[in-house]
Amino acid sequence: MKLYKTTLWLVLSLINTGCSLPIRYSSESEAIKIVAFNDFHGQLESPGNLSQSKSLSSLTPVGGVDWMAGYIDHLKNQNPNTIVVSAGDLIGASPFVSALFHDEATIEAMNRLGLDFNAVGNHELDEGTDELKRMQNGGCHSIDDHDHTCRGSDAGTPVPFEGAHFMFLAANVIETQTGATLFPAFAIRKIDDIAIGFIGITLKEAKTIVSPHSVKGLTFLDEAQTINALIPALREQGVEAIVILIHQGGTVPAPLSVASINQCDGGLAHSPIQKIVNQLHDAVDLVISGHTHQAYNCQIPNQAGRNIPVTSADAQGRLLTDIDLLIDRSTGDVTRIAANNIVVDRNTPNVTPDVDIKKLVEGYKAIAQEQANKIIGTISTSISRTANFAGESALGDVIADAHLAATQNALFRHPVAAFTNSGDIRADLSYESSETGEGNGKVTFAEAFAVHPFRGKLVVMTLTGAQIHTLLEQQFTGCTEAYPPDAPPNGQPKNRVLQVSNGFSYQWQQTNMPCVNVDPASISINGIPLDTNARYRITVNDFLADGGDQFYILRQGTDRIEGETDLQALEKYLGKHPFVSPGKQDRIIRLK
Repeated sequence: MKLYKTTLWLVLSLINTGCSLPIRYSSESEAIKIVAFNDFHGQLESPGNLSQSKSLSSLTPVGGVDWMAGYIDHLKNQNPNTIVVSAGDLIGASPFVSALFHDEATIEAMNRLGLDFNAVGNHELDEGTDELKRMQNGGCHSIDDHDHTCRGSDAGTPVPFEGAHFMFLAANVIETQTGATLFPAFAIRKIDDIAIGFIGITLKEAKTIVSPHSVKGLTFLDEAQTINALIPALREQGVEAIVILIHQGGTVPAPLSVASINQCDGGLAHSPIQKIVNQLHDAVDLVISGHTHQAYNCQIPNQAGRNIPVTSADAQGRLLTDIDLLIDRSTGDVTRIAANNIVVDRNTPNVTPDVDIKKLVEGYKAIAQEQANKIIGTISTSISRTANFAGESALGDVIADAHLAATQNALFRHPVAAFTNSGDIRADLSYESSETGEGNGKVTFAEAFAVHPFRGKLVVMTLTGAQIHTLLEQQFTGCTEAYPPDAPPNGQPKNRVLQVSNGFSYQWQQTNMPCVNVDPASISINGIPLDTNARYRITVNDFLADGGDQFYILRQGTDRIEGETDLQALEKYLGKHPFVSPGKQDRIIRLK
């Protein structure tokens, strides 16, 4: 699809590609339904259960893309004028069945579910822009072998991979070399001469949370400024009804339950999405958000002080947002919006899961089964990624140890410590047997893959002791030492405590002052105090090595040697160490 190298990029409807002005409306109102979700993350199967309320233990089985499709068909039967949208992270950080095949199965399922538009989220960019464009346009993976790409003949879908029948939208993601948006900035959908504009927005901080090499050559513009700049272009196309699909959000205090899915306690106060909505042009009617994996249904004032609906449907297909718009046909203006988060309840008798999509998922599961069920190790009890008061987790300890073990040899010149980011650890290791019946305590390849779905390469580099101290300080808000000029001015948006390997230890205390949270005298490696002038070999993943999560000091690491993937390291570690147990979690000490 052509991209236009101007400040505003005009994209016509998927239905009508030749809109002419003026658009004529009759005198009646038109009811339009929008069905929205966000942060699906390739969750083709049910992610589990949802409690009825905070105080009740009764559980509701939820999700599964076949059930999502069934609910969407049910809603379309209520109103055939229905548009299905996603607010980003449709793919990336996905479970094994989707991730093993580079999320081709998810795109194919979404084609059959009837998705119309998806705003690009940060995880869509995990494998870089060329791979994301392949998701839109189709074709086989350029590097991976045939076992993991273009397997449609075995799953009942076209070969080669068909690509998305829906549109990716990315108004504020600019390819620096061309000045064009990575994908169209917006799309216009027409239903019975009613024009509705959808603007797709990615959080501007994406460049700090995606591997730098994956977003190389991209510029991320301010969300609100980009949206407001596009309003005249939409109005020139006769659009008065404007919907924002934005991969940014807020948080609500109550834990997720069936009873809480439409809450708005606190009104998303001081959240990124609130600040964005407060700046929006009064022409914007509705904001569908994501990124924070929260369920809320809010009213937030725009720059004119008018409250507009802001919604989010949690994550992984647990919920859908059912939104009804009433639009005046004479003006094209939205006169009423009613939004309601609904649970994708797998026990609902009046909803029928989509049989064809279920067959698609089962087809991909069958292809992956042999590799998925392979036993790669054993654990003595469940090992959690949940962090303690200091920010250290039991699984973080195991993974850092695995990364160090994979590189602690002469080839890499014997690194002495490994660091990994908690965001790279995507699931716990459960002692209980999975539904495949491998047995308690046995770890399958699929379970390890769920922990490390990104398959990042390990990188060994040399840092001075002083640089290691800076690395530890960069975990906390405010410390911008060694930051590049274009980095966020205030350091980390929240504390991001790295997981460390056995033998490395230190103490920290929240001082609320930049770069003075870690006592250098407390840092030791194998019982020896850190020498700020000495040089040390350390291991990180390639995301961190490129300065990901704003650990920019790692860009200064020298004598780099690239190793195997983090997943391969974990697989080997579990294979060599039977009945792995959680450690004491005493490597990082937080002082009160």
